[in-house]
Amino acid sequence: MDAIAERAGANKRLLYHYFGNKEDLYRAVLLDAYAEIRAGERELNLEALSPDEAMDRLVRFTFRHFLDKPWFTSLLSTENVQNAAFLKSLPDIPALHSPLVGQIEKILEQGRAEGIFRDGIDPIQLYISIAALGYFYVSNMKTLSVIFERDLGATNMIQEREAQAVQMVLRYLWKPGVQPVREL
Repeated sequence: MDAIAERAGANKRLLYHYFGNKEDLYRAVLLDAYAEIRAGERELNLEALSPDEAMDRLVRFTFRHFLDKPWFTSLLSTENVQNAAFLKSLPDIPALHSPLVGQIEKILEQGRAEGIFRDGIDPIQLYISIAALGYFYVSNMKTLSVIFERDLGATNMIQEREAQAVQMVLRYLWKPGVQPVREL
């Protein structure tokens, strides 16, 4: 709490008064981190786009969120090491995620109705795959850069990976034999 108060330029006593203890402060940070990504997803206005454009935008947003906020991947990694102990104690988490799942399901339904997306895609599994494509790249960028002797943080490498993530998701979604609506 001392380091947090100093870094924030805040009074430590006020932090304790407002949050109670460091565990409650951590819970607040965790909840805020999830609320931030969900708010960004809502701002994408995916329902106004064609199904393939909506998925493209969601993949790019998710990738960029992890890239622009590397602290978020660190926070998720920490919470996973702790067996999601603090996340389990946040009653607001399911409500934050359910609109996203519903939104993805609507995009999938629209794509199926238009004859471009195949049947049998679970929206939760799809989102996990989308998140994994960005999370793994960002959380392992430094070690992978050393292993493959490439600067994966370079702009061209990031752009290439983002484009590949979009292609992977869209090609997974497209119904066999369907030609892309637009060039990838």
